[in-house]
Amino acid sequence: MANFKYKAINALGEDISGEMEADSIAQAQGMLASQGNIPKEVKLLHDDSPLSTGLISFFNKVPMPDIILFTKQLRTMLRAGIPILQIFTIVAEQSPNSALKKALESIGQDVQEGETLYGAFQKQSHIFSKLYCGLINAGEVSGTMPQVLDRITYILDHEYKVGRDIKAALAYPKMVVFALSGAFFFLLTFVIPKFIKVFNKAGLELPLPTKICLFMYHGLENYWAIMLIAAIAIFVGIKTYCKTEQGAIAKDQLLVRLPILGPLFIKSALSRFASILAILLSSGVNALSAFEILAETIGNAAIANEFNNMSDKMEEGLGISEPLRSSKFFPPMVVNMISIGEESGSIEDMLKQIASHYDEEVEYTVSGLAEAIGPVLIVVLAVVVGFFALSIFLPMWDLTKLVHH
Repeated sequence: MANFKYKAINALGEDISGEMEADSIAQAQGMLASQGNIPKEVKLLHDDSPLSTGLISFFNKVPMPDIILFTKQLRTMLRAGIPILQIFTIVAEQSPNSALKKALESIGQDVQEGETLYGAFQKQSHIFSKLYCGLINAGEVSGTMPQVLDRITYILDHEYKVGRDIKAALAYPKMVVFALSGAFFFLLTFVIPKFIKVFNKAGLELPLPTKICLFMYHGLENYWAIMLIAAIAIFVGIKTYCKTEQGAIAKDQLLVRLPILGPLFIKSALSRFASILAILLSSGVNALSAFEILAETIGNAAIANEFNNMSDKMEEGLGISEPLRSSKFFPPMVVNMISIGEESGSIEDMLKQIASHYDEEVEYTVSGLAEAIGPVLIVVLAVVVGFFALSIFLPMWDLTKLVHH
């Protein structure tokens, strides 16, 4: 038995909502109907606590290539006319990932018991994203599942490639920062103290850089435990705050303002927005529902918050382009192309062109990411090395003068 959240209309025509136990969404809908209610929406009620969500994600992590492979297999077999129950038996047996294998077996079992494909996928939301489940629902309702699976494969492939390219571009800068941090710690704790002992024995007046190093060394030596606890507490506090709605918005607003990475985040979000919206609209999802899905799948809480604020304007019949004009994240080119698409009835084609444009922008930005970060790393490296050089060589210069005198 599972818990479901429902919205329905009772015999008096009033909207009602609540929770109930059932084996599947289909059974829950049947129970509501038997009580004289008309089901409007029935959703599986998940345990969304941070601990349970984190544990489920950790122990049931499925690599993106495995999900992409499964989606391609599902699409191919559906086009070949293989029955859906047989498909899930085959793909579950062939799945190399135990968590995905278990999820596919559960989906097949749920479908066999009368559950919709969307409802079965929704129960495995720790593996399949809300966007994935939403598109499965659109394909099931419209009867265009193979075409929808094509679009899902495109999105997953594209985002996996972009994510992999970003990681590759940041690999060298991460290595340099790690090495620089290690060198900083080594110099501060092992090298500087030995030199300072020599300078103190000689009775030299320490210059400011050396005094700063001495202060940091004493702080690290005497209060390392307090500093470690404080660092962990700050890290946990920031992580906890970022999981709240307000914190997520603040974090993403900060990220898009970063000098080098900020434009990349915005371009990536615009590409995701255009490609997902085109797919949702072409799958028969209305604009309001599409923006609700986008708000949860865009990957940027700051932009998602603006989508939520646009709903009222869209309900007033202002279309898509007009509400977007008030957003600071959407450049005039995007808004104008969507506006032309709305007027000409070719909005899906316009969105695909926007997605294609920003795909190229993202690839170009990622390819130059390492080169853009390089000068910043050189400056930071020069500052750190120069600081320690001054801390050591300034007093040594004074010591040399003292010996000559």
